[in-house]
Amino acid sequence: MSWTREQMAARAAAELNDGDYVNLGIGLPTLIPNYVKDDVELVLQSENGILGVGAYPFDGEEDPDLINAGKETVTLRKGAAFFDSATSFGMIRGGKVDAAILGAMQVSQGGDIANWMIPGKMVKGMGGAMDLVHGAKKVIVLMEHTARDGSYKIVKECSLPYTGRGVVQRIIAGLDVLDVTESGLVLRELAPGVTEDEVRAKTEPKLVVDLSS
Repeated sequence: MSWTREQMAARAAAELNDGDYVNLGIGLPTLIPNYVKDDVELVLQSENGILGVGAYPFDGEEDPDLINAGKETVTLRKGAAFFDSATSFGMIRGGKVDAAILGAMQVSQGGDIANWMIPGKMVKGMGGAMDLVHGAKKVIVLMEHTARDGSYKIVKECSLPYTGRGVVQRIIAGLDVLDVTESGLVLRELAPGVTEDEVRAKTEPKLVVDLSS
């Protein structure tokens, strides 16, 4: 058993607090707003120059001039603001973003993250991830626990090009929630039906188990 993509997004939404300024990566993190509690008001930031990103538009109501950093059409929340890319990255680099939640190809036991390219495959560019993982106050990775071929995504050392080193605080994966600490990776929570042995078998580094918090 493991969490579905929707359950993973809901678990990640529980990490966010009322009034947080949040940047969500493309893919799985974009589901998070669907699961934010009614009494929590988030301000979503897109690094291409929007503060106050809303939900995706309904079919036929898209505005091609309103896109997020992933080139997806979006809507705006009341009070949304536009600005240039330099101002946007000034917010990010200046520590104004409370949380960045993004996917990853690999995360190491020391909180290193690789999420922008696989050597030999064409990529459009690194985007804003390198700035986000260093500028956001909290960095959470939301991803499946293993790759499609069953290989480790939670590793001792990243073998793919780094996005940032020592920047990840928490990993929410399909099987569990892990924290990066000075003592190593700490297993904080298991998905229903998942055992510690299953997590250990699918995680390259050794784990410290603390399910009390």
